[in-house]
Amino acid sequence: MTFEDLDLSNQLQYAIDDLGFTTPTPIQEQAFSVVRSGKDVVGIAQTGTGKTFAYMLPILRDLKFSKQQHPRILVLVPTRELVLQVVEEIEKLSKYINTRVLGVYGGTNINTQKQAILQGQDIIVATPGRLYDLALSNALKLKSIQKLVIDEVDVMLDLGFRFQLMNIFDVIPERRQNILFSATMTEDVDALIYDFFKNPTKISVAVSGTPLDNIEQVSYNIPNFFTKVNLLHHLLRDKETYNKVLIFVGFKRTADLLFKHLEEVFNDEMCVIHSNKTQNYRIRSIRQFDEGNNRILLATDVMARGLDFDNVSHVINFDTPDFPENYMHRIGRTGRAEKAGKTLLFSTDKEQEAKEQIETLMDYTIPVLELPEEVEISKLLTEDERPREDQGISKNRTGLEYVPGPAFHEKSEKNKKVNLGGSYRREIAKKYKKPKTRGDKNYNKRNKKK
Repeated sequence: MTFEDLDLSNQLQYAIDDLGFTTPTPIQEQAFSVVRSGKDVVGIAQTGTGKTFAYMLPILRDLKFSKQQHPRILVLVPTRELVLQVVEEIEKLSKYINTRVLGVYGGTNINTQKQAILQGQDIIVATPGRLYDLALSNALKLKSIQKLVIDEVDVMLDLGFRFQLMNIFDVIPERRQNILFSATMTEDVDALIYDFFKNPTKISVAVSGTPLDNIEQVSYNIPNFFTKVNLLHHLLRDKETYNKVLIFVGFKRTADLLFKHLEEVFNDEMCVIHSNKTQNYRIRSIRQFDEGNNRILLATDVMARGLDFDNVSHVINFDTPDFPENYMHRIGRTGRAEKAGKTLLFSTDKEQEAKEQIETLMDYTIPVLELPEEVEISKLLTEDERPREDQGISKNRTGLEYVPGPAFHEKSEKNKKVNLGGSYRREIAKKYKKPKTRGDKNYNKRNKKK
């Protein structure tokens, strides 16, 4: 099937032709007629299979021109970066259509977004927190919403957005079409579908955890962090092979530490994104990497979830993710649109169990390569890698300071006073000749008469 076989409008077909696409992906092909039917839809497809076009093509196909101010389509995504990406994808498809689309997210001036909303919008793409803020302030009216799209819902629930989602469901019309897309199906996602969807049609084009056939996977067993750094230096020097590399780490502090050890050699070639970076810095880093100005992008899982980069040659898992589904999302950043991709997984002894869980999920054993001879095995350990007895105890202290003693000490002189109760108060009253009851005016008058 080609896009011409779908019932696209001429304007949408022109936009697809300009983008150079001819054949829809399986999720795009299967979702088109179901989304157009108006039924609730649950789409499960691996990352990199074109989920954004899968729900936007049928929505734009039936979205009629309107001058009304309030939006009719609401798209919720978990991160600011995804808001920008989805808005960009919608603008590509709307090249020959008069469609108004706006992205709203936290970390920027809410008043500017309120002014943009007042201009009138057809489609709002938003993160849940900022959308709810705008709805509570009455700047954004949601009474005209006809279709609700929740993209990357599993990440949204992992990030703790369930409460915000419940609040949003309360303020949008009950009569609406719900469209949910995700790369994995979890218990939380199942519960959300059960509570709020009405007999949804499920579309699943791949079992969760099935590796893409066009991605070559290899792994290295590595003793520690700094040996991983040495291996990275060795690999990244081959600029021709590793021409566009996305490096994943699990934590922000790991990202900062790794960036510090790589920037000496690859300073002008790399950038980093995680949630502690400012919004402008993150947007600039993503744009520079996507346009090829930077060869290396260092990212945490949440930041790069769902982002679509062209022609990523390699995805390097600097650490092994604790949740096997996260590995699937990481490797899906390469090999997109049926192009070939390669991934590398670095694992220490402590990470072997997590690696086995990944292999169990995929039903695939990742081949292990030997470390190149040029890579030095480092004896230097990070604070987390050191034995526990080496942590937290100053070498300057004597052993006597750690001998436990009785939990008792002599009180200081001022703390040895004893509460004398009523007799103490009487002595004070005699000394200063104050009335017994200072607040009783009648009592004081009676004493004066006497």
